[in-house]
Amino acid sequence: MNLSVDFAGVSMKNPVTTASGTFGSGAEYNEFVDLSRLGAVTTKGVANVPWPGNPTPRICETYGGMLNAIGLQNPGIDVFVERDIPFLKQYDTNIIVNVCGKTPEEYIAVVERLAQEDVALLEINISCPNVKAGGIAFGQDPKQVEKITRQIKEKAKQPIIMKLSPNVTDITEMAKAAEAGGADAISLINTLTGMKIDINRRKFALANKTGGMSGPAVKPVAVRMVYQAAHAVSIPVLGMGGIQTAEDALEFIMAGATMVAVGTANFHNPTATTDVISGIEAFMKEHQVKDIKELIGCVE
Repeated sequence: MNLSVDFAGVSMKNPVTTASGTFGSGAEYNEFVDLSRLGAVTTKGVANVPWPGNPTPRICETYGGMLNAIGLQNPGIDVFVERDIPFLKQYDTNIIVNVCGKTPEEYIAVVERLAQEDVALLEINISCPNVKAGGIAFGQDPKQVEKITRQIKEKAKQPIIMKLSPNVTDITEMAKAAEAGGADAISLINTLTGMKIDINRRKFALANKTGGMSGPAVKPVAVRMVYQAAHAVSIPVLGMGGIQTAEDALEFIMAGATMVAVGTANFHNPTATTDVISGIEAFMKEHQVKDIKELIGCVE
Protein backbone atom coordinates (compact mmCIF):
# COMPACT_ATOMS: atom_id res chain seq x y z
CA MET A 1 0.00 0.00 0.00
CA ASN A 2 1.55 3.26 -1.16
CA LEU A 3 0.65 6.54 0.58
CA SER A 4 3.54 8.55 -0.88
CA VAL A 5 2.89 11.50 -3.18
CA ASP A 6 5.01 13.84 -5.25
CA PHE A 7 4.06 17.40 -4.39
CA ALA A 8 5.66 20.13 -6.53
CA GLY A 9 8.71 17.92 -7.01
CA VAL A 10 9.04 17.03 -3.32
CA SER A 11 8.54 13.43 -2.24
CA MET A 12 6.16 13.06 0.71
CA LYS A 13 5.78 9.77 2.60
CA ASN A 14 2.05 10.51 2.92
CA PRO A 15 -0.26 13.37 1.90
CA VAL A 16 -0.82 14.83 5.40
CA THR A 17 0.65 18.05 6.80
CA THR A 18 -0.36 20.61 9.40
CA ALA A 19 -2.18 23.87 8.67
CA SER A 20 -0.11 26.96 9.35
CA GLY A 21 -0.78 28.67 12.66
CA THR A 22 -2.33 25.61 14.33
CA PHE A 23 0.81 23.61 15.12
CA GLY A 24 3.46 26.21 15.95
CA SER A 25 6.63 24.75 14.48
CA GLY A 26 6.00 21.34 15.97
CA ALA A 27 7.59 21.78 19.41
CA GLU A 28 4.20 22.20 21.11
CA TYR A 29 3.02 18.86 19.74
CA ASN A 30 6.01 16.51 19.68
CA GLU A 31 4.96 15.00 23.04
CA PHE A 32 1.69 13.88 21.45
CA VAL A 33 2.64 13.30 17.82
CA ASP A 34 5.60 11.52 16.23
CA LEU A 35 6.46 14.28 13.77
CA SER A 36 8.34 11.74 11.63
CA ARG A 37 4.98 10.15 10.73
CA LEU A 38 3.81 13.31 8.95
CA GLY A 39 4.37 13.92 5.26
CA ALA A 40 5.37 17.46 6.21
CA VAL A 41 5.11 20.01 9.00
CA THR A 42 3.86 23.41 7.89
CA THR A 43 5.10 26.12 10.24
CA LYS A 44 3.38 29.17 11.66
CA GLY A 45 3.71 32.29 9.50
CA VAL A 46 7.19 33.83 9.47
CA ALA A 47 7.85 37.50 8.71
CA ASN A 48 11.10 39.40 8.11
CA VAL A 49 10.87 41.04 11.56
CA PRO A 50 8.93 40.09 14.72
CA TRP A 51 5.19 40.86 14.53
CA PRO A 52 3.29 41.53 17.78
CA GLY A 53 -0.09 40.47 16.36
CA ASN A 54 -3.47 41.98 17.21
CA PRO A 55 -4.78 43.11 20.62
CA THR A 56 -6.67 40.59 22.77
CA PRO A 57 -9.19 38.99 22.92
CA ARG A 58 -8.28 37.41 19.62
CA ILE A 59 -9.76 33.92 19.68
CA CYS A 60 -13.34 32.79 20.27
CA GLU A 61 -15.32 29.63 19.67
CA THR A 62 -18.28 29.49 17.31
CA TYR A 63 -20.70 26.74 16.33
CA GLY A 64 -18.66 24.18 14.42
CA GLY A 65 -15.39 26.03 14.67
CA MET A 66 -13.59 29.12 15.87
CA LEU A 67 -12.66 32.66 14.95
CA ASN A 68 -9.11 33.92 15.24
CA ALA A 69 -7.60 37.37 14.84
CA ILE A 70 -4.09 36.53 16.04
CA GLY A 71 -2.67 38.84 13.41
CA LEU A 72 0.18 36.49 12.47
CA GLN A 73 2.12 37.12 15.67
CA ASN A 74 5.59 35.63 15.21
CA PRO A 75 9.16 36.14 16.44
CA GLY A 76 10.56 36.82 12.96
CA ILE A 77 12.91 35.03 10.59
CA ASP A 78 16.06 35.28 12.74
CA VAL A 79 14.56 33.35 15.66
CA PHE A 80 12.89 30.93 13.26
CA VAL A 81 16.17 30.05 11.52
CA GLU A 82 18.09 29.69 14.80
CA ARG A 83 15.45 27.80 16.79
CA ASP A 84 12.69 26.20 14.73
CA ILE A 85 14.50 24.77 11.70
CA PRO A 86 17.11 22.91 13.83
CA PHE A 87 14.27 21.51 15.98
CA LEU A 88 12.36 20.19 12.95
CA LYS A 89 15.52 18.75 11.35
CA GLN A 90 15.57 16.15 14.15
CA TYR A 91 12.58 14.47 12.52
CA ASP A 92 12.14 12.55 9.27
CA THR A 93 9.61 14.91 7.74
CA ASN A 94 9.54 17.69 5.17
CA ILE A 95 9.46 21.31 6.31
CA ILE A 96 7.02 23.74 4.67
CA VAL A 97 7.64 27.31 5.82
CA ASN A 98 4.65 29.66 5.77
CA VAL A 99 5.80 33.17 4.78
CA CYS A 100 3.89 36.38 5.47
CA GLY A 101 4.50 40.06 4.71
CA LYS A 102 2.82 43.43 4.21
CA THR A 103 4.79 44.42 1.09
CA PRO A 104 6.44 42.40 -1.70
CA GLU A 105 9.82 43.42 -0.27
CA GLU A 106 8.95 41.88 3.12
CA TYR A 107 8.02 38.53 1.55
CA ILE A 108 11.16 38.53 -0.58
CA ALA A 109 13.39 39.28 2.43
CA VAL A 110 12.14 36.08 4.11
CA VAL A 111 12.31 34.01 0.92
CA GLU A 112 15.91 35.10 0.28
CA ARG A 113 16.88 34.36 3.88
CA LEU A 114 15.48 30.83 3.51
CA ALA A 115 17.31 30.16 0.23
CA GLN A 116 20.25 28.51 2.01
CA GLU A 117 18.13 26.67 4.59
CA ASP A 118 17.19 23.01 4.36
CA VAL A 119 13.44 23.44 3.95
CA ALA A 120 11.37 21.69 1.29
CA LEU A 121 8.71 24.22 0.27
CA LEU A 122 7.57 27.78 0.94
CA GLU A 123 3.86 28.47 1.47
CA ILE A 124 3.15 32.12 0.73
CA ASN A 125 0.28 33.58 2.77
CA ILE A 126 -1.28 36.10 0.40
CA SER A 127 -4.21 36.76 2.73
CA CYS A 128 -2.01 39.41 4.37
CA PRO A 129 -3.19 42.99 3.78
CA ASN A 130 -1.06 44.72 1.15
CA VAL A 131 -0.18 48.06 2.76
CA LYS A 132 0.90 49.44 -0.61
CA ALA A 133 -2.49 48.71 -2.17
CA GLY A 134 -4.73 50.31 0.44
CA GLY A 135 -4.87 47.32 2.77
CA ILE A 136 -6.73 44.89 0.49
CA ALA A 137 -5.26 41.40 0.78
CA PHE A 138 -2.80 40.40 -1.95
CA GLY A 139 -4.96 37.35 -2.57
CA GLN A 140 -8.17 39.22 -3.40
CA ASP A 141 -7.09 40.66 -6.76
CA PRO A 142 -5.95 38.27 -9.52
CA LYS A 143 -3.51 40.82 -10.96
CA GLN A 144 -1.90 41.20 -7.52
CA VAL A 145 -1.80 37.41 -7.09
CA GLU A 146 0.02 36.95 -10.40
CA LYS A 147 2.39 39.84 -9.69
CA ILE A 148 3.40 38.83 -6.15
CA THR A 149 3.75 35.17 -7.26
CA ARG A 150 6.11 36.18 -10.08
CA GLN A 151 8.16 38.46 -7.79
CA ILE A 152 8.61 35.71 -5.20
CA LYS A 153 9.22 32.94 -7.75
CA GLU A 154 12.12 34.94 -9.22
CA LYS A 155 13.90 34.91 -5.84
CA ALA A 156 12.84 31.59 -4.32
CA LYS A 157 15.21 28.62 -4.31
CA GLN A 158 12.50 26.24 -3.05
CA PRO A 159 9.20 25.47 -4.82
CA ILE A 160 6.46 27.93 -3.79
CA ILE A 161 2.87 27.21 -2.77
CA MET A 162 0.53 30.19 -2.99
CA LYS A 163 -2.06 30.02 -0.19
CA LEU A 164 -5.35 31.31 -1.56
CA SER A 165 -8.00 33.28 0.30
CA PRO A 166 -11.60 32.04 0.02
CA ASN A 167 -12.88 35.61 0.49
CA VAL A 168 -13.20 36.17 -3.26
CA THR A 169 -15.91 35.94 -5.89
CA ASP A 170 -14.24 33.29 -8.07
CA ILE A 171 -11.53 31.04 -6.61
CA THR A 172 -10.59 29.69 -10.06
CA GLU A 173 -9.45 33.19 -11.14
CA MET A 174 -7.04 33.30 -8.20
CA ALA A 175 -5.80 29.77 -8.85
CA LYS A 176 -5.13 30.56 -12.51
CA ALA A 177 -3.40 33.83 -11.57
CA ALA A 178 -1.06 31.99 -9.18
CA GLU A 179 -0.27 29.43 -11.87
CA ALA A 180 0.33 32.20 -14.44
CA GLY A 181 2.75 33.84 -12.01
CA GLY A 182 4.80 30.65 -11.82
CA ALA A 183 3.50 29.03 -8.62
CA ASP A 184 4.59 25.41 -8.18
CA ALA A 185 1.42 24.59 -6.19
CA ILE A 186 -1.53 26.24 -4.47
CA SER A 187 -3.06 25.68 -1.04
CA LEU A 188 -6.61 26.47 0.03
CA ILE A 189 -8.64 27.47 1.78
CA ASN A 190 -7.41 30.05 4.20
CA THR A 191 -9.99 31.21 6.75
CA LEU A 192 -13.36 32.77 5.90
CA THR A 193 -14.00 36.22 7.36
CA GLY A 194 -16.46 36.06 10.25
CA MET A 195 -17.76 37.93 13.28
CA LYS A 196 -19.19 37.14 16.71
CA ILE A 197 -20.97 39.47 19.13
CA ASP A 198 -21.12 38.92 22.89
CA ILE A 199 -24.76 39.86 23.55
CA ASN A 200 -24.28 40.14 27.35
CA ARG A 201 -21.40 42.60 27.08
CA ARG A 202 -22.87 44.16 23.92
CA LYS A 203 -19.42 44.08 22.41
CA PHE A 204 -17.56 42.25 19.67
CA ALA A 205 -16.11 38.96 20.90
CA LEU A 206 -12.81 39.83 19.18
CA ALA A 207 -10.94 43.10 19.71
CA ASN A 208 -10.37 43.17 15.95
CA LYS A 209 -14.19 42.94 15.34
CA THR A 210 -13.70 40.34 12.58
CA GLY A 211 -11.60 37.20 12.48
CA GLY A 212 -10.80 34.18 10.37
CA MET A 213 -13.32 31.37 10.70
CA SER A 214 -12.00 27.81 10.63
CA GLY A 215 -13.17 24.37 11.70
CA PRO A 216 -15.78 21.84 10.53
CA ALA A 217 -18.33 24.52 9.57
CA VAL A 218 -16.15 25.71 6.66
CA LYS A 219 -15.47 22.24 5.21
CA PRO A 220 -18.21 22.09 2.54
CA VAL A 221 -17.08 25.49 1.21
CA ALA A 222 -13.46 24.33 1.26
CA VAL A 223 -14.16 21.06 -0.56
CA ARG A 224 -16.08 22.94 -3.26
CA MET A 225 -13.26 25.47 -3.74
CA VAL A 226 -10.56 22.78 -3.81
CA TYR A 227 -12.54 20.89 -6.46
CA GLN A 228 -12.94 24.03 -8.58
CA ALA A 229 -9.30 25.09 -8.20
CA ALA A 230 -7.91 21.61 -8.90
CA HIS A 231 -9.88 21.52 -12.15
CA ALA A 232 -8.78 25.04 -13.16
CA VAL A 233 -5.00 24.51 -12.95
CA SER A 234 -2.44 21.81 -13.71
CA ILE A 235 -0.27 22.44 -10.61
CA PRO A 236 -0.91 20.37 -7.44
CA VAL A 237 -3.32 21.46 -4.72
CA LEU A 238 -2.92 21.29 -0.94
CA GLY A 239 -6.45 21.17 0.48
CA MET A 240 -7.56 22.29 3.94
CA GLY A 241 -10.54 23.63 5.83
CA GLY A 242 -12.28 21.76 8.65
CA ILE A 243 -10.48 18.43 8.31
CA GLN A 244 -10.94 16.43 11.52
CA THR A 245 -10.98 12.83 10.34
CA ALA A 246 -9.67 10.59 7.57
CA GLU A 247 -13.12 10.75 5.97
CA ASP A 248 -12.80 14.55 5.76
CA ALA A 249 -9.30 14.28 4.31
CA LEU A 250 -10.42 11.76 1.70
CA GLU A 251 -13.16 14.13 0.52
CA PHE A 252 -10.49 16.70 -0.30
CA ILE A 253 -8.26 14.09 -1.97
CA MET A 254 -11.13 12.79 -4.09
CA ALA A 255 -11.98 16.39 -5.01
CA GLY A 256 -8.47 16.78 -6.43
CA ALA A 257 -6.09 17.63 -3.57
CA THR A 258 -2.70 15.90 -3.74
CA MET A 259 -2.04 16.79 -0.09
CA VAL A 260 -4.20 17.85 2.86
CA ALA A 261 -3.57 19.93 5.97
CA VAL A 262 -5.12 19.43 9.42
CA GLY A 263 -5.62 22.68 11.33
CA THR A 264 -8.23 23.60 13.93
CA ALA A 265 -8.69 19.92 14.88
CA ASN A 266 -5.20 20.00 16.45
CA PHE A 267 -6.49 22.30 19.20
CA HIS A 268 -8.95 19.78 20.64
CA ASN A 269 -7.29 16.57 19.44
CA PRO A 270 -3.47 16.83 19.50
CA THR A 271 -3.13 13.54 17.59
CA ALA A 272 -5.53 14.58 14.80
CA THR A 273 -2.81 14.49 12.12
CA THR A 274 -1.64 10.94 12.84
CA ASP A 275 -5.25 9.80 13.36
CA VAL A 276 -5.98 11.02 9.81
CA ILE A 277 -2.97 9.14 8.41
CA SER A 278 -4.01 5.92 10.19
CA GLY A 279 -7.59 6.36 8.97
CA ILE A 280 -6.50 6.81 5.35
CA GLU A 281 -4.42 3.61 5.64
CA ALA A 282 -7.44 1.76 7.05
CA PHE A 283 -9.70 3.04 4.25
CA MET A 284 -7.24 1.98 1.57
CA LYS A 285 -6.87 -1.46 3.13
CA GLU A 286 -10.63 -1.94 3.42
CA HIS A 287 -11.28 -0.83 -0.16
CA GLN A 288 -8.20 -2.57 -1.58
CA VAL A 289 -6.67 0.66 -2.87
CA LYS A 290 -2.99 -0.04 -3.53
CA ASP A 291 -1.90 3.54 -4.26
CA ILE A 292 -3.25 6.83 -2.88
CA LYS A 293 -2.90 8.28 -6.40
CA GLU A 294 -5.92 6.20 -7.42
CA LEU A 295 -8.01 8.43 -5.15
CA ILE A 296 -6.63 11.87 -6.05
CA GLY A 297 -9.28 13.65 -8.11
CA CYS A 298 -11.25 10.42 -8.66
CA VAL A 299 -14.57 12.28 -8.38
CA GLU A 300 -15.40 13.99 -11.64
